[in-house]
Amino acid sequence: MIPLRKLLIHGLWLLALGATLAGPARASAPELKIAALKFGTVNWVMDVIKHHGLDRQNGFTLKTLGLASKNATTVAFLSGEVDGFVTDWFWVLRERARGSDIVQIPYSASLGAVMVAKNSKIASLDDLAGTKIGVAGGPIDKSWLLLRAHQLKRGQGDLAQTASPIFAAPPLLNQQLVSARADAVLNFWHFSARLEGAGYTRLASVSELMSALGIPVAVPLVGFVFPTSLDAAKPGIVANFARALKGASAILKTSDGEWERLRPLMRTKSDGEFATLKKRYREGILNEWTEGHRTAAKAMFEVLKEIGGDKLTGAGTRFDPAMFWSSP
Repeated sequence: MIPLRKLLIHGLWLLALGATLAGPARASAPELKIAALKFGTVNWVMDVIKHHGLDRQNGFTLKTLGLASKNATTVAFLSGEVDGFVTDWFWVLRERARGSDIVQIPYSASLGAVMVAKNSKIASLDDLAGTKIGVAGGPIDKSWLLLRAHQLKRGQGDLAQTASPIFAAPPLLNQQLVSARADAVLNFWHFSARLEGAGYTRLASVSELMSALGIPVAVPLVGFVFPTSLDAAKPGIVANFARALKGASAILKTSDGEWERLRPLMRTKSDGEFATLKKRYREGILNEWTEGHRTAAKAMFEVLKEIGGDKLTGAGTRFDPAMFWSSP
């Protein structure tokens, strides 16, 4: 029988050997938690980041909180339940004007479009007067304001008065066009792409409206928003996320195989819809964020402030280029 003392010594030796073989304990990577719409297109790039381990390669662990509405993602961010979320920079401007120290990483220049039926009598934007136009996002939606500003500049009157806008949720608007209860629809980019993939006509893109209004490049509206204090709590994590995002975007830009892998997540009904979503997403990938983009964003702010007023920007809000995150 082995004496108890020898058993204890042997056990301690095995524990020490195991610790030596295992090496020094690794500090766990900090977690970055981002709120997103449960079925939103941002989930595609988030999936690519996680699937390829781009978060771990850049020293953090990405977690996503899928929520049912845009308001819910905003509340999750403001309450501190998540580190970041996706929204447009007009929201960031308003919050910064109220004293919030937050920044946005511009993410996508994929923009919506005015869509009509293939056999529609509407041949140009000038034919929209007197029609029923479905509009996503409400009366101060940025795309709707750009369309109104475009037609005013052309001397065609204000579509808010010359046409009959129908404000509704994006899926419902597509159904309105399909059932001929709307003559045209101005919808978010992916809903427009689904219509285009089903054979509907793209009358004009929002990026074309921007160009006609003197905005030199297509300006990304949406991006990932974080508090500037996040880097103090988790040093370097915003820059690390930006690198992971850039890597995932590069994969989506070049790899058709990656899109095939993502196809179930995209919920497409046809090959045409899938191909159009891929094409339009790729068009909006932001390869870099330059001073030219900041200049274009300021030009867009001035155009929209003139027509949208304080309801859009908030009282006394000025353009603030510092709202856009810059790599340290």
